[in-house]
Amino acid sequence: MLDLSNTRAAPPLVPSALVQPLPPASRYVLRGKQLVMAAAGAALGLNISDTACRSAQQGSRAALWMGPDEQLLLSSVEDGPTIGRHLGEALKGMPHSLVDISHRQLGLALSGALAETVLNAGCPLDLHPASFPVGMCTRTLLGKADIVLWRTGSDSFHVEVWRSFAEYVARFLAEAAREFAI
Repeated sequence: MLDLSNTRAAPPLVPSALVQPLPPASRYVLRGKQLVMAAAGAALGLNISDTACRSAQQGSRAALWMGPDEQLLLSSVEDGPTIGRHLGEALKGMPHSLVDISHRQLGLALSGALAETVLNAGCPLDLHPASFPVGMCTRTLLGKADIVLWRTGSDSFHVEVWRSFAEYVARFLAEAAREFAI
């Protein structure tokens, strides 16, 4: 597990009532076949979904479906070493890839009645709850930045963005929110 205390600080983000930076987190990308995902889910206490664009969450741990053989695993920083250890033991001898990407990206929380509308200022997806329900997640674009978008509540979203694009994404969202006087 990467020691996050020695990594660069998060870029300064434009303050907004809509957008809040999330605390540092542990992040892993897990690649493998269905048996790998089942073993990883059992080790982490998650029902890792093989349904496209769905998430599984238990406490601070979450698994987001990124592809037929790829999950983005999120947890608290404190839980990161435990996850790495449990997965190492559970997946021993199974063909898989597990990469710690904790240093690469950060999370933003968007919440409020207009969160969906503000996101749609730069995201081409239909974010209506009937099309993008709670628990759905996907890679997409926001403006010119690649993001992972996860609907965590009826009016709340979790955005994972590469550290180098975080300030751009936060400014983009703040500018879109200004239109609605948020």
